[in-house]
Amino acid sequence: MIEFRGVTKRFPDGTVAVDELDLTVTDGGITVFVGPSGCGKTTSLRMINRMIEPSGGTIEIDGTDVMSGDAAHLRRGIGYVIQQAGLFPHRTILDNIATVPMLLGWSRAKARSRAGELMEIVGLAPEMAKRYPSQLSGGQQQRVGVARALAADPPILLMDEPFSAVDPVVRESLQDELLRLQAELSKTIVFVTHDIDEAVKLGDKVAVFRTGGVLAQYDEPGHLLARPADDFVDGFVGRDRGYRGLGFLSADGLPLGALETVRLGSPAPSGDWTLVVDDADRPQGWLAGRDRTDGAPVTAEHLVPGGSLYDVTSGSLRSALDAALSSPSGRGVAVDADGRVVGSIGADDVLAALATARAAA
Repeated sequence: MIEFRGVTKRFPDGTVAVDELDLTVTDGGITVFVGPSGCGKTTSLRMINRMIEPSGGTIEIDGTDVMSGDAAHLRRGIGYVIQQAGLFPHRTILDNIATVPMLLGWSRAKARSRAGELMEIVGLAPEMAKRYPSQLSGGQQQRVGVARALAADPPILLMDEPFSAVDPVVRESLQDELLRLQAELSKTIVFVTHDIDEAVKLGDKVAVFRTGGVLAQYDEPGHLLARPADDFVDGFVGRDRGYRGLGFLSADGLPLGALETVRLGSPAPSGDWTLVVDDADRPQGWLAGRDRTDGAPVTAEHLVPGGSLYDVTSGSLRSALDAALSSPSGRGVAVDADGRVVGSIGADDVLAALATARAAA
């Protein structure tokens, strides 16, 4: 457990970056610090591993003041991931990952073996081991940075805007990868971002900071979206917070409608919209009525992109509504855990379920 007690950081010019911060980071979850530039979120993160030292108050890890021991020893027991990875350009990927274990006295063979294991865990192909950072994409470099931070199996992982320098598609895949890793490893993660969408997606709890280093609200993402503490939090969370809040409402029991399907290569049926599936009943796209040619076989050239899919095994009301709204037919496609079509969902069904959930709250 990480505990901030009345922590303040005042720089020599008089600037107060963090002002009397009281906050407890619980074990085994992701806590996200979010807020506008200059709000003290990164300063708060860096005081945990003493990259910056507090001017007042105390920070304790499992009851021990971080200022009570050697700073270098403290840092070796805390993983640290920064923007653009911060890799050593003259070292191979394998040796970058093995850096901290070797600093801790591991043998070269043991450290490299651990690095190889972590490459697989974070989704890096073995053939990348002998490459250098400049030979990797930005997303691959960030995966190396995460692997290096995990190499000595630290209980705490600090992540300072690690995904902000990559494009949106890569960023989303890295977020999903972090959630997958966390489900397996259960680290105590403190994550800094300026993006409220990223904070809400990743955080078990979210701390919103206002300018001047003051904690405005510390809450679970669903509560943060539904009940912002004041106008500042309301404005920072954004006008579409109601839609994002659907991500925290279960879609269990949402009724599924029938859905006409046709396999690729089969004769096109009549009707306005038909979902095209492969031999395993996985959706491939939609066939529009205007593209039908008197029962001729359906080919890939006829397909209209199908929008997002609603996974009935893990879906939320947000994913169900997004599937319905993004579908060209107006009916979202519901799939099982293996991606096979199990029915359809409409926006009206989701709104009715939302009304039921609100009535029960």
